Amino acid sequence: MDPAGAVLSTAAGATLIALALFDVFATLFSHPRRRSLSRAVVAATWSACHHLPGSRPLAFAGPIAFLVVVASWVALLGSGWSLVFWPWMPDGFLHPAPPEGLGARLLDAAYFSLVTLTTLGYGDISPAHGVLRLAAPLEALLGLGLLTASVSWLLSIFPVLSRRRALAYEIHLLQEVEADTTDPGPPAPLPAGVYADLTSRLVASERDLVTFPITYYFHDDDTRFALPAAMGHLLDLGERARRQSASPDAHFHGGLLLRAIDDFAASIVGRFRVPDGGSTREVLCAYANDHAVGAGGPGRPAWDTGVGTGSREA
Repeated sequence: MDPAGAVLSTAAGATLIALALFDVFATLFSHPRRRSLSRAVVAATWSACHHLPGSRPLAFAGPIAFLVVVASWVALLGSGWSLVFWPWMPDGFLHPAPPEGLGARLLDAAYFSLVTLTTLGYGDISPAHGVLRLAAPLEALLGLGLLTASVSWLLSIFPVLSRRRALAYEIHLLQEVEADTTDPGPPAPLPAGVYADLTSRLVASERDLVTFPITYYFHDDDTRFALPAAMGHLLDLGERARRQSASPDAHFHGGLLLRAIDDFAASIVGRFRVPDGGSTREVLCAYANDHAVGAGGPGRPAWDTGVGTGSREA
């Protein structure tokens, strides 16, 4: 390869490596509103699943998006290092059968890059030049770091989903208990401690969603554990408590719950596929529709009255 081609190949490879590292950092450690390649990949996967018939494909959107993001990181790093090694192939390596032609050299560079990135280290091709003897361990170190980061990211998702599903199921149980009561008239206010517990758990779920945005795209087919299906009833509970002037504790904690719901609605607007409908109830309805939960699947959830009420102002 001529010197100009070698410089161009090395520069392109370094760009791909930098892009992969930036995307990993932006996904795992950076501000959640910062745009990144992984966020675009996850959103595109969610959108593609939405275009498939029924709501069942949404159940696979989150896991598929996770795998696609990790695969894109591996592809960027592997391709980048392949381009870096390509100009040095085969003279800079100890090679049992030196390849002939640029295509064969690129294939061997890609093979060596992937073997090094995955830390397999077969040893049939090894670096001989001093610079390459330093670059190869660096790639292996990045590959090990990528594996560790991917596993840690995966393990951090499951506690978030567990907390979200537990909150949704508690709201579902409260709704069932209220539906089973035989007392005429409007339901009585819940104890203030219940509102306080719901508020703290909703705040935790909202922070989880902001810290780990990919968890938004993990869909629950069972509406008992689907938070998008339960948020409307939670809003009803907060509004009902806020109207209880005879119970100061319930009135106060109902106001806290409504504030937490407002913050939750504001967090998902713009950050995900949820449009700003002008009121909290409309935002929560759009949230439920995006997850295809509610009355019979896609469409309005059972709690949507079609009226833009709620505590959040336009």
